[in-house]
Amino acid sequence: MNKQQLAAKIWASANEMRSKIEASEYKDYILGFIFYKFLSEKEETWLHEKGLEDADMMTIREEDPDIVNFVRPNLGYFIAYENLYSTWLSKGADFDVSDVTDALSAFSRLVDPHHRHVFDRIFETLETGLSKLGDTSGARTKAISGLLHLIKDIPMDGRQGYDVLGYIYEYLISNFAANAGKKAGEFYTPHEVSLLMSEIVAYHLPDRHEIQIYDPTSGSGSLINIGQAVARHTGSEGRIKYYAQELKENTYNLTRMNLVMRGIDPANIVTRNGDTLVDDWPWFEEGHPETYEPLFVDAVVSNPPYSQRWDAPDAPDPRFDDYGIAPKSKADYAFLLHDLYHLQPDGIMCIVLPHGVLFRGGEEGQIRRNLVENDKIDAIIGLPANIFFGTGIPTIIMVLRKQRTRDNILIIDASKGFVKEGKNNKLRASDIRRIVDAYEMRTDIEHFCRVVPKEEIRANDYNLNIPRYVDSSEQAQSWDIYATMFGGIPTTEVNALDHYWKAFPGLREELFVNANPASMRLVKDDVADTVKKSKAVTAWRSDFKKRFEDFEAWLYEELVDELSLVQRNSEEAQLASELFERLDGMALIDRYDVYQALDDEWQQIAIDLEVLQTEGFDAVKRVDPRMVVKKQQGKDTEVQEGWIGHVLPFELVQHELLVEKASKVTAMEKRLPAIASEIAEIFQGLTDDDKTDAGDAINDTGDAFVSSKLKAAAKTLRTEIGAEASSADSLPNKLDAAAKLFDEESTIKRQLKEAKALLDNETKKTIKELDDNNACLLLSVKWIDPLVRRINGMPEAIINTFVDELRTLSAKYATTYAEIDEQIREAENELVSMLGKLTGNEFDMAGIHELAYLLGGDIR
Repeated sequence: MNKQQLAAKIWASANEMRSKIEASEYKDYILGFIFYKFLSEKEETWLHEKGLEDADMMTIREEDPDIVNFVRPNLGYFIAYENLYSTWLSKGADFDVSDVTDALSAFSRLVDPHHRHVFDRIFETLETGLSKLGDTSGARTKAISGLLHLIKDIPMDGRQGYDVLGYIYEYLISNFAANAGKKAGEFYTPHEVSLLMSEIVAYHLPDRHEIQIYDPTSGSGSLINIGQAVARHTGSEGRIKYYAQELKENTYNLTRMNLVMRGIDPANIVTRNGDTLVDDWPWFEEGHPETYEPLFVDAVVSNPPYSQRWDAPDAPDPRFDDYGIAPKSKADYAFLLHDLYHLQPDGIMCIVLPHGVLFRGGEEGQIRRNLVENDKIDAIIGLPANIFFGTGIPTIIMVLRKQRTRDNILIIDASKGFVKEGKNNKLRASDIRRIVDAYEMRTDIEHFCRVVPKEEIRANDYNLNIPRYVDSSEQAQSWDIYATMFGGIPTTEVNALDHYWKAFPGLREELFVNANPASMRLVKDDVADTVKKSKAVTAWRSDFKKRFEDFEAWLYEELVDELSLVQRNSEEAQLASELFERLDGMALIDRYDVYQALDDEWQQIAIDLEVLQTEGFDAVKRVDPRMVVKKQQGKDTEVQEGWIGHVLPFELVQHELLVEKASKVTAMEKRLPAIASEIAEIFQGLTDDDKTDAGDAINDTGDAFVSSKLKAAAKTLRTEIGAEASSADSLPNKLDAAAKLFDEESTIKRQLKEAKALLDNETKKTIKELDDNNACLLLSVKWIDPLVRRINGMPEAIINTFVDELRTLSAKYATTYAEIDEQIREAENELVSMLGKLTGNEFDMAGIHELAYLLGGDIR
């Protein structure tokens, strides 16, 4: 079961349990149990690494102080054998809800004192909510047992667990947020927004030996993947310390779970449950306030609640000194200034805010003025609408730094780059890369970003509304009045295709001649043929082909030859760098389209690499049971139905190594819909009388054949109508033809089932007996071929787009206004002529005469 299948299964379970609890509450149970499973299996793995055998696991008891004192200081907690997740599963029918309540109680009691800040009361939401899972102990036991078995397949072996679990965790949170409206969205920052902020921060912190990161409104901890982005630059996640604060206790527990489940050392986790604005972070040892030390970090990332009311401080507050106090009705700038205060002098921060902070006046306008004049705002990034769950308001990311030498602000309008997913918009990998590149390069890009000098912002009275500085609006289609009246193609609109003319020198002159200084004329009837055969386009194609002629071999060497050495966290960036280098100076090819193609394919490659690097190369030769859900005794039951490749899809192996046998199956699969179509065609050719004469060979609703009655009906009819039955088009022959098709369909279905079973068995055998060379070739087909095909197809797609634009431009002015007017007059005259042939009473004729008069005709 892959990650997507498992996540979907968990979500389906949430929907099934809606009768007991709300889907948004389901996360408290499923995530709580996932976290407990994680901790339980982490302890088992750690003990095995320390030399404990399976047979000795039963000795792991709370009553043994030596084992408790051995485990607890190292992991931060201790779980006795009887309370392990695996023990719960092994109990089978003997499992009881009391096993969970006893275990959670013991967990709280046995947390290591030095790790209490991470684990204390972390399961409180789960503990207090168990009663909602049923009215009786038996009902609760049944519901919990179902949840435990649901998540048993989640891998948490310490080698691949974090990536897999992180995926499932974010999938669940995003689905709960999407389905629970604004309330759920408050604690979840979409992964793509988090990743964007992470990349910007990581770019600023490439050479730090130790890094401290702070999220003052941490929610579920979804911004914490900033550590993974920073680690790609520093080479180690172990040198990152995480500070997080969250107001809501349930959500605060999610923060801690997320941090621990990402494999972060508890010693590097410092969290607080409190109101960030009211209860700032006075860092001192518990019980020793004299050790007070303000918290200053290398990076702050936050997505605070938007425009929330707050209680402004009565006394001076160092967080807001020199800038101002945000209005009580909107705490947006209070959060921003809080974040800025906690930065080290050379630190960086990213904060998500509503678009209104850029232009609202009053106290906010004064704060904005002070931030600009003190050169604290480094960049403003406008995000697409509907990107956050539960709110469609436009949002921005503001990047600030305490120390800057620039007196300008980079303004990026990224509102147009997204893909629609359901009700929400989503940043693609290419959108994120485009924004990050723009931030790093800090140059003007038309319709996308501008470096705006402080003087211009002053002139706009510190209004930072993005459209004032970057015009990303789509240009409305215009019509040239001269070309509309006299024909030809406006020279200005031909000039607008300048990026093509630069890429294809001489092609413009080959396609167009000047009609006069204002317009041009196409001289080639077949535009597509002229473009595709032109020397310039041929040379451009050849240039592209030469750049990528060895790309497939390079990818094979990079990914397949030494796959055990591929660094999954950084490999995609290396592949992107190679692609961009090959494309350097190549006109018309959008590097971000190429990057998106890479990222789309990389998602599957990374999953496979994770499996092969953690399980060994022979995992490519494994097959797994294909589990499907079927109704058995009225219940959905998971049963095996054939096999699937652990890494290699059966279809791929069949297409490459079992072509002849797979072709026979494919032919039968194609024949079945063709038969259905032929049967439908025969039925549609029947008249109502035919259907009546066919009797019980037609179903009661009269919309289909009854296959079992066709032959008998045909025989009866043939007897009744005699010689007429010999006609090829006779009803008996039609029924016989349908009967033969039904027989063929039945035969093919039986043969297809047998052939598929044989093919699956042959495929299973082929995969298990693969030699290393063929296994590598098949990995190449799976990983490399799709990417190479997509990239190699880009030049032709661009050429076709260019041809379409030329055709559209030609058609736009193909008919002049005078010709259209003439066509209208001809139509009017024809209509007047037709009106003259109409007859009616005096009132009808009066109306007809008036219409003809208005059309310019006279039919009297």
